[in-house]
Amino acid sequence: MAAQQTRLEGISHNIANSGTVGFKRQRVEFQDLLYQMVRQPGATTGETTQAPLGVQLGSGVRIAGTVNIHEQGTFLTTSNPLDLAIEGNGFFAIQREDGSLAYTRAGNFQADASGRIVTSDGLPLDPPISIPAEALSVSIAANGTVTVTMPGESDPVEIGQITTASFVNPAGLRNIGHNLYERTVASGEPEFSTPTTGVHGAIMQGALEQSNVDMVEEMVNLISAQRSYEINSRVVSSADEMLRKASEMA
Repeated sequence: MAAQQTRLEGISHNIANSGTVGFKRQRVEFQDLLYQMVRQPGATTGETTQAPLGVQLGSGVRIAGTVNIHEQGTFLTTSNPLDLAIEGNGFFAIQREDGSLAYTRAGNFQADASGRIVTSDGLPLDPPISIPAEALSVSIAANGTVTVTMPGESDPVEIGQITTASFVNPAGLRNIGHNLYERTVASGEPEFSTPTTGVHGAIMQGALEQSNVDMVEEMVNLISAQRSYEINSRVVSSADEMLRKASEMA
């Protein structure tokens, strides 16, 4: 029952973030617990015979872990030139207040008072890129090159280069909230490169990657978890009733 309750919490978390940009759904994984070995398979039952089956009594289930499913979400086209999406592998690198790096798939960036490209919490991209106040337009290529059109200039001016980070095991990243991930020993060290090179996907300007939560699938999982919880509850009640009757007859 406790395991199914945790599964319900994971499903509700997914549903709650179905509209969160760049969100990756979670899956709760289970493991069966240790078994009480009443009789070993192949135990001797006679001088020349062995039991083909053993007697192993399970003791329940436990949570093995939660996995972030890093499947590509659908894209939403916007009119904001600082809305960015990664088509394929990769994460945007974000510099936190303590100087360490965090990683995100949420590309709903904005410009702060000094022109830096930042997240909704004001954390800048790494490496930082600043847009001149007098720039007429901003263009970001698929390979992450950022150019602006300046007054009186016919050719665009390059002002920076966006790099993306990839991980051997992105499922090992640690969720720290605010649409950010943090590297761990399980995820491995980040590999930085320009988009469209190697395994790094291309950047799409004027688009956002939506959550990869499938509401229909989550509703089916919700019903399944609810039914499993109810059945487990009935099993516990039935076992208590059987033990009560056995003790009265003893």
